[in-house]
Amino acid sequence: MMLPHPLTGEEFTSPVEPGTGWPDDPAAPRTTVARDADDVRRLARTDDLAELDARVSVCAACPRLVQWREDVAVVKRASFADQPYWGRPIPGWGDPDPSLLIVGLAPAANGGNRTGRIFTGDPSADWLFASLHRTGWASRPTSEHAGDGQRLLDARMIATVRCAPPENKPTALERDTCAPWIAAELALLPSVRAVVALGSFGWDGALRSLVAAGAPAPERRPKFGHGVEVALGAVTLVGCYHPSPHNTYTGRLTREMTDEVFERARALTQ
Repeated sequence: MMLPHPLTGEEFTSPVEPGTGWPDDPAAPRTTVARDADDVRRLARTDDLAELDARVSVCAACPRLVQWREDVAVVKRASFADQPYWGRPIPGWGDPDPSLLIVGLAPAANGGNRTGRIFTGDPSADWLFASLHRTGWASRPTSEHAGDGQRLLDARMIATVRCAPPENKPTALERDTCAPWIAAELALLPSVRAVVALGSFGWDGALRSLVAAGAPAPERRPKFGHGVEVALGAVTLVGCYHPSPHNTYTGRLTREMTDEVFERARALTQ
């Protein structure tokens, strides 16, 4: 079934086929697809960020995640039943030459997996982008859907695991299979000076990936905490509680706390 994109009105299948015109789709119909962990390691070896994004966006290396993301794209949440879902892995998004990198866990089933952009289309995105706009990292206070005109300013965001996992819980094998993508992306972003990790999973993923990309390993594995900083060569890793409704509705993460993290990131990148 073809359904209209909520912004452009152009019709798409759900999941979206690569290279069919979805806003910001980096892939072409013939972009090479990774089918297993060996393929991921091989295809992550590129010095072209745009090509890396394209390869990430069609990856099919983890059968459980492929099944889940596509099932969600077909059996939609009722409030989005009239929309096509992206239903594919989410590539990195934002400035290709950033000083700030934001690292999260994975796309949300009805957020990024629907909209085709990381941290977009759900309450966590509303909270995050409002803060990024207030602190000068985003052009608009909301991120609703790919194609909405939102831009990151001197910043980029990526997920440790690129597909929406069941219950937001990727397995260790899925995390490790996906790891070469983020390590390769970090190696192609030499301008990054600060990394904000959202939640403990983002923290662990960012730490592993920075070291895999060539940063010096710390003598002891630093523990995640909100506002905790770790210097890794020329890059400083900063922890931030994840802007999930559980954290924001309960007051564990406040607007002021979120802004302070991104204001600190600004200071670290000057």
